[in-house]
Amino acid sequence: MSPVSAVPAADSAAALAHFSASLAFETDCADVHAAMTGDDPNAFDFVLLDVRSPAHFARGHVPGAINLLRGKIVASKLAAYPPDTLFVTYCAGPHCNGATRAAIVLAQLGRPVKVMIGGVTGWLDEGYDLVTGE
Repeated sequence: MSPVSAVPAADSAAALAHFSASLAFETDCADVHAAMTGDDPNAFDFVLLDVRSPAHFARGHVPGAINLLRGKIVASKLAAYPPDTLFVTYCAGPHCNGATRAAIVLAQLGRPVKVMIGGVTGWLDEGYDLVTGE
């Protein structure tokens, strides 16, 4: 028995529930890119938040992202957005939990939120370009 099969896989119903639910909490770089670059102007229907430091943001960020540190995510900063606005957070990559921490803050503020898994690392791995500057 391998380490992979030593713990039995969940039954199909549990696996379906788990993996289906995960998509309510996260999106990926390819889906964000498709929404941002597709022909449908309504597809970019979310606010993309880069929660890294301003210095990291300036060195390279996903086009269209807004830089907002987790500690700066407060109700007054979000007041311009309708309450049902979907926020998508990202940080450096899988080694960083900043996007998850920011998602927690947004959820505590009652805002719809997903995490873009992979972050900047995933974005670059997909072959997409970053933009520099503010």
